Amino acid sequence: MNPKILLVEDDKILGYALKTYLEMRHFQVNLQPNGAEGLSAFNSEQFDLCLLDVMMPIMDGFTLAEEIRKLNPAVPVIFLTARSMKIDKLQGFQKGADDYIVKPVDEEELIARIQAVLRRTNPSPVSISSYSIGTLSFDWHSRRLNDGAQTVILTDKEADLLRLLCERKNQLLDRKVVLQELWGKVDYFNRRSMDVHMAKLRKHLQLDPKVTIINIHGKGFILED
Repeated sequence: MNPKILLVEDDKILGYALKTYLEMRHFQVNLQPNGAEGLSAFNSEQFDLCLLDVMMPIMDGFTLAEEIRKLNPAVPVIFLTARSMKIDKLQGFQKGADDYIVKPVDEEELIARIQAVLRRTNPSPVSISSYSIGTLSFDWHSRRLNDGAQTVILTDKEADLLRLLCERKNQLLDRKVVLQELWGKVDYFNRRSMDVHMAKLRKHLQLDPKVTIINIHGKGFILED
């Protein structure tokens, strides 16, 4: 089942745009225009994540989050707001937020952060740790990459990076998803660190010349075998 999101946003244009974009990325979305109607929807359905505007009529996002937490303390909550002051962010996290995103929203970063929160809060009950890549075998838990004749022990970060690539083999892995999930923040220094680890990983994968990591400029990476 695709993750189900409660989106509460009083800006009709932004709310519709976000709902449309999230549905294009295979999320189910219930859009509500204010906190009171958002709470009513939460009482009626089960959601995997709540994406809440803060400044709303009738019931603001912080109050809505408190009410949601009373009903289900485990459901992840992300605040989406124009309030960028440090004190506002601290208040958001004090209300139990799993993340706090400041408008205007970069859609790809939003998806990356939603996926990161869902991965942390709703881990898969079956953990896949072994992958086949061409003639290579990769075990994520032991960090071993093997071609049958020799074995390379990856660093923790290299192993995590290869796991993400394997999970999306022959598909685009967005750069922002990698940065958010493995480095926790999208910035210049983390982008440089990611590129260094990716270069090292490419060298390790030369154990099988048919395995390649293709760089899609400005977008991400594709692991092909």
